[in-house]
Amino acid sequence: MNAQTSEAISVFDMLKIGVGPSSSHTLGPWRAIQRWMAEELAGLSVQHVQIHLYGSLALTGRGHSTDIAICLALLGEDPVLIDVDSIAGRVSALRKDKTISLAGQTIAFDPAADIVFHGEESLPQHPNGMRCVASCTDSRSLQTDYFSVGGGFVLREGESHHEQGTVRLPYPAQNPSELLRHCTAAGKSIAQITRDNEQAWRTEDAINASLDAIWQVMLQAIHRGCHSSGELPGGLHVLRRAPGICRKLLGEAYDATEDQAVWLRTIKQQTPGLAEGLRWLSCFAMAVNEENANLGRVVTAPTNGAAGVIPAVLLYHVAFNTEARAEDVRNFLLVAGEIGTHFKKGATISAAMG
Repeated sequence: MNAQTSEAISVFDMLKIGVGPSSSHTLGPWRAIQRWMAEELAGLSVQHVQIHLYGSLALTGRGHSTDIAICLALLGEDPVLIDVDSIAGRVSALRKDKTISLAGQTIAFDPAADIVFHGEESLPQHPNGMRCVASCTDSRSLQTDYFSVGGGFVLREGESHHEQGTVRLPYPAQNPSELLRHCTAAGKSIAQITRDNEQAWRTEDAINASLDAIWQVMLQAIHRGCHSSGELPGGLHVLRRAPGICRKLLGEAYDATEDQAVWLRTIKQQTPGLAEGLRWLSCFAMAVNEENANLGRVVTAPTNGAAGVIPAVLLYHVAFNTEARAEDVRNFLLVAGEIGTHFKKGATISAAMG
């Protein structure tokens, strides 16, 4: 493929800030509803909406909080900005009041009746399908199908990946071999090549700011996961394990109330051997996974289900490598994000499709 036609996927498409527990079943439907309201309902006088879920979204949607994501999107919340501690209260109030504000109008919306799970049906285009239906005051009925295709990516019916991702890149690569050829020819690292490509979308300062924001969300997820006890949602009475592991590893230095900066300094004072280092690595990953399961804020890497691995490895480097530099974090995220794009280009990051 040439620079004009390569499927161009940004690192920041792969590393998305969002809310758990699933990128395809939570973040994707959330983004689909936001697109629908912005692209299809703007300027219309709507009197009623219904959301129909099909395939995997219907079969596992309640367990993956698909209905909660839809409610929050209809309430005007954004997964990057929402106070995750407010989620339960916001959804509970909607279930009680049964109204939403849409385009300045208050309309009835009962999540129990207006989010419909079609467990025996699937839309042909993709197993993660949803149909958004709006009834207007002029008697028109509009419906739009969306598909959550993995990693928080959303496609409207008839839309392709190429329509969403065709830009001119200096180093287009549809597979890893092409990427490595660019590195060899230009005498640059994968991180440098990726950074050059990212400038097709944003400035150098914006790239750095976005990478730093992603790392902070990852770090916050680990910190929250290591300091939040109790059961995970879902009714299976699964207890969080990361806080206990962190407490055991730090011993008397563990403080359940300490802020993130103090906690990180305390960890950096440790000098773990191989076995204990692996326990720290597992603790970091489990902390993120448990935050993800608890509708916490995480970063798709490249999905919510895989969100723990990248931050765990990165924090291990930052915490226990005395030569670690701030720039290492940015380079690591650039390389990880670029590798993720090749999984998406060459296969699928949708578990349901796989």
